[in-house]
Amino acid sequence: MRSKLFVPGSRPELFDKAFRSEADALSFDLEDSVSPDRKAEARQALQTLLSAEAPRASGKTLIARVNPCQSAHFAADVRAVVRPGLALLNLPKVESADEVLAAAAALDAAEAANGVAEPVGLLLNIESARGLRLAHALAAAHPRVAGLQLGLGDLFEPLQIDRHDPATVHAVMLQLRLAAGEAGVFAYDAAYARFQDVEGFRAEAGEARRLGFLGKSCIHPSQVAHANDIFRPSDEEIARAQRVVAAADHAQARGVGAYTVDGEMVDAPFVLRARATLAAARRLGLGQGPT
Repeated sequence: MRSKLFVPGSRPELFDKAFRSEADALSFDLEDSVSPDRKAEARQALQTLLSAEAPRASGKTLIARVNPCQSAHFAADVRAVVRPGLALLNLPKVESADEVLAAAAALDAAEAANGVAEPVGLLLNIESARGLRLAHALAAAHPRVAGLQLGLGDLFEPLQIDRHDPATVHAVMLQLRLAAGEAGVFAYDAAYARFQDVEGFRAEAGEARRLGFLGKSCIHPSQVAHANDIFRPSDEEIARAQRVVAAADHAQARGVGAYTVDGEMVDAPFVLRARATLAAARRLGLGQGPT
């Protein structure tokens, strides 16, 4: 899920274009991009879309961002969008474990009512100082939680923090990544609102990749290609991963636990990462090599 393209639920005329994009995932939105007077209309549009066969056959990861748990729209949102093929429910502005548990209970009920056999995961938006402080506890609150996603605009604006200061952005990214790592879930990068600032988008996406984030949110189709490029394994990374795995297999056959590759000491954590790199490369059709 290198790229995740936002699609307003109130803009069904954009749905087909989104499915034709190169985005790995589509996040259909019922929250910030939909005005209060159009919530019901957007909810119905998404229910119709997600009840059809074509979205499930698209090969894209399907995500729906609902309104917050405390919202009057939440329960109806969940009942509408939880359909076979939905991979993740994106829960915004999460600040307590009780909200996570409430969302999990709502998913239980919606899956039973709508005949959903494959459990839908939770992607939690961390968009406040409290949410960031409690990020690990939120991620660990229920087994349905699959990942944490940054919402830097919502987090920084009330605190009058510069959204585009690289050092500040790095500090928050690292904090979220460590919380996600401790809980055993993925971390996903924030949206970048200046969609004409290609250099800024790529710089922030590159930082996220170096910190081990899974991918980056895209608010404009033009950002998708850049996210896909940055979050793909490079040819050099694939080649090194092949050397690491080959050395690991050779070392195991000799009963050796630690060894060197390219002048660097290598042991089990390096091998796990190398195997993950090769698995990602195979999914994208980027190379062959040891598994």
